[in-house]
Amino acid sequence: MLVSPKLLAWAINYGIETEHVQKYLVLIIAASAIFGAAAFRSIAQYGQQYLGQWLGQKIAYDLRNSIYYRLQHLSFAYHDNHQTGQLMSRATQDVEAVQMFVQMGVLRALFFVLVVIGSVILMLVTNWRLALIILPFLMVVGIGSAIFSTKLRVIWTRVQNGLARLTTVLQENLSGARLVRSFGREDTEKAKFRIEAEALFDDSYKSSRLQAISMPTMAGIWMLAMAAIIWFGGNEIASGRLTAGDLAGFTLYLTLLQQPVRAMGMVVNSVSRAYSAGIRIFEILDAESAVKEKARAEVLKGVTGHVIFDKVSFGYNNLTPVLKEIDINALPGQVIALLGPTGSGKTTVVNLLPRFYDITAGRITIDGKDIRDVTLSSLRNCMTIVQQDVFLFTGTVRDNIRYGMPEASQEQVEQAAKTAYIHDYIESLPEQYDTWVGERGLTLSGGQKQRIAIARTLLLDPAILILDDSTSSVDTETEYQIQMALQEVMKGRTTFVIAQRLRTVKMADQILVLNRGVVVERGVHEELLQQNGFYRNIYDLELRDQEEALYKVKDNQREDIFEPASSETGMVPD
Repeated sequence: MLVSPKLLAWAINYGIETEHVQKYLVLIIAASAIFGAAAFRSIAQYGQQYLGQWLGQKIAYDLRNSIYYRLQHLSFAYHDNHQTGQLMSRATQDVEAVQMFVQMGVLRALFFVLVVIGSVILMLVTNWRLALIILPFLMVVGIGSAIFSTKLRVIWTRVQNGLARLTTVLQENLSGARLVRSFGREDTEKAKFRIEAEALFDDSYKSSRLQAISMPTMAGIWMLAMAAIIWFGGNEIASGRLTAGDLAGFTLYLTLLQQPVRAMGMVVNSVSRAYSAGIRIFEILDAESAVKEKARAEVLKGVTGHVIFDKVSFGYNNLTPVLKEIDINALPGQVIALLGPTGSGKTTVVNLLPRFYDITAGRITIDGKDIRDVTLSSLRNCMTIVQQDVFLFTGTVRDNIRYGMPEASQEQVEQAAKTAYIHDYIESLPEQYDTWVGERGLTLSGGQKQRIAIARTLLLDPAILILDDSTSSVDTETEYQIQMALQEVMKGRTTFVIAQRLRTVKMADQILVLNRGVVVERGVHEELLQQNGFYRNIYDLELRDQEEALYKVKDNQREDIFEPASSETGMVPD
């Protein structure tokens, strides 16, 4: 770009303005040189654009992976305090803003800086008087760009936050579509979305209005500079200090400068948006997990399942303790049932074992080793969890069952499904194990999802098993079948069960009764009944109906009857 004006000046000075005998040859050479420079410029411009696209895409790729990997290693405490839609927005729109910054802001800005510096130097060499006339215009443009950039940066921060809020509303509405329809809250959700969309529109409009002001302003200043050059350049030619060719080249350099100036608004916009997006992205990348693995953590091997909670306390914050000095001694192969009212801390106890959260006092050991001294992967590999809220990924039934063990054979998958009493149902499906499961398993019933989740757990053959209310969503007969299967699976494994069924309570080696984060009673079923304490109250309110529904069937047949749900407890009796 910087060569063409000099070639044009040379062609005018020696091919048009003089009576040189070979001026036609000069014009042919100049025209050929200009054509060659243009061809080379096209090739270089292709390389520049290709480099910009590749670099922008590569940085976006690395950023998305970094964000995703970071989110995978942040503790539950981080996700408890951050909305899913906000995190999704940062991994999508914010990364795209940085990508555009690399393409438009970094490479283009570098290109523009080189063009400006080169043009100014060559203009000074051509005629320093004219060049000095241009400098004030350049200063005005630079100061104006800085002012617009500062204003745009504030607005683009609001735009990025608005996009995140809009994504959150959309994500929650789509995830809870059935709830919205069932409660007839479509109009409310529309209004909520419209409010966020209007706020985003207002901020986007303000940024567009600023850009609409900045770009014509810069162009207008540049036209004034062009008029000044023509006026003073004509005087320089009249005084003999400048040739017509040099003025033409000087004007062309001014035109070259116009491109960076006119595009400065786009660059400023890209930089401002990327600045706002970068802050939001690095809030994730710089986030520290509350659960950290020690630098020299050892690998937990050969686990037998001896679990001890020694004076364990925990709180999600320093003001509200959730658990207070919990003591548990679970021997290998024992079943520990956790019982208590809602909010007593049952789920929190089992979440501390795989270090989803870190305890605030005391210690938890497995086979005598503090779980904070071992690697997180080896700790979590020795145990499996059936969560209360069953989550299935979009994919086939087979993929969901072998999620924790992708290399499992079909025979292993089927055996796990048979043990969980879901094999026959899967075989009845049109595509059997290749049947596609909808988002979050919405194509399956609660009991079917529960049994697939149990099959997924059984496939791993863990030393420690955690069942978080794992049979609360199934009918009585299915629950009976699963319990019979789990009795076999539990053999030789330490099992923690959040219990709501009498059958689960009766088969436990230890029952821990929690209330407000404290173990108020412990023992087995008959012992706790005789104490007439907190457990007896729970039994009378929730478990007595189940006890009365049980009876012995002659010839050692299975123990269950099927009756309507209890009107007092709302629970389906065994």
